[in-house]
Amino acid sequence: MHEISGFDPIAAPDARVLILGSMPSKVSKAKEQYYGHAKNAFWTIMGQLFGADPDLCYGLRKGILMTHRIAVWDVLKTCQRVGSLDGDIEMDSIVVNDFNAFFSQHGQIRHVFFNGMTPEKIYRKFILPTLPERFAYLVYHRLPSTSPAHATLSLKQKLDAWQEIKQCMAAELAEG
Repeated sequence: MHEISGFDPIAAPDARVLILGSMPSKVSKAKEQYYGHAKNAFWTIMGQLFGADPDLCYGLRKGILMTHRIAVWDVLKTCQRVGSLDGDIEMDSIVVNDFNAFFSQHGQIRHVFFNGMTPEKIYRKFILPTLPERFAYLVYHRLPSTSPAHATLSLKQKLDAWQEIKQCMAAELAEG
C-alpha cells in the first residue's frame, strides 16, 4: 500500500459552489484530471448542466466550471489506498485538506455538494468539527456518486439529482 496525494482545487476566487469528492482514482491520477475515468459520469453531467462536455479538453472543462463559479476539490489531501474505490481507503492514514484556508480564500462559496457518501462522511467527521464558527453559513448537500462503481442509479437519475446545483445557484442569483 502506498500514499496517494490529491490534486489542487479547481477554483476561481469568485466561486459560489464547491463540489467535493474523496480522492482521485488511479485512472484520474494517471491522466492528472479530476474524474478522469471514462465511465465516471461527472463530466457528462457537467456537460449537460454547464457545457463542460467530456469531449472538450480538460483545460476548457475546468475553465467552464470556473466561469460558472463552480469549484471542485477533494476532502482528502493524502491517504493510503490499495485500489481506486473509496472503500479501499485506509481511514487511519487520511490527511484532510485545509478547508479553513480554502473557505477564507473563497468567501463567496455558500453551498458544498458531496459527490457521494464517502466525502460527506469524511468531511463531517474530520473537517466540520475543525471549522471556525464564521463558516456556519455553509449549506451542505449530498448528491449521488458519479462513480461507475455506484451503478444503482441510471445516468438520468444522477443528472436529475445533480440539477440541485443549478437550482441553488439560480436561487442565490434571485436573492441578489
